[in-house]
Amino acid sequence: MTVTIRPLAQSDHADWRKLWTAYLEFYEATVPETVYTATWERLFSDGEFEPRGFVALADGKTVGLVHYLFHRSCWSLEGNCYLQDLFTTPEARGKGAGEALIEAVRKAAAERGVTNVYWMTQETNGTARRLYDRVARKTGFIEYDLL
Repeated sequence: MTVTIRPLAQSDHADWRKLWTAYLEFYEATVPETVYTATWERLFSDGEFEPRGFVALADGKTVGLVHYLFHRSCWSLEGNCYLQDLFTTPEARGKGAGEALIEAVRKAAAERGVTNVYWMTQETNGTARRLYDRVARKTGFIEYDLL
């Protein structure tokens, strides 16, 4: 499988929606229609802190997506890059699409002078964690949320 990565385009809306829905379903989550609409609009909005995205293509088919965003930090002038959503279709897993999407985000961050690209996943997501353990370092931090 030869994987090509490119920035998300307006013409990707149907594929993006299908992949992001599958991602949400994987995590047993849903978002209202208003969030789908707003997220799609934000992905193409001006502003240095708006989310951006890439898609992975193989054999002319969209097989993966990633969303990422930059944010300020008290620890550096350049800020950080948060890789928010990464998803590949089951048939693309283990074939380089996920790693290529992560690398595209790393390169986008480097172009802005940002060296800290980070993300999180569920502890039980073994497939993703095998990839992450190979391409990144586990920080040891534990996430907390205010309910």
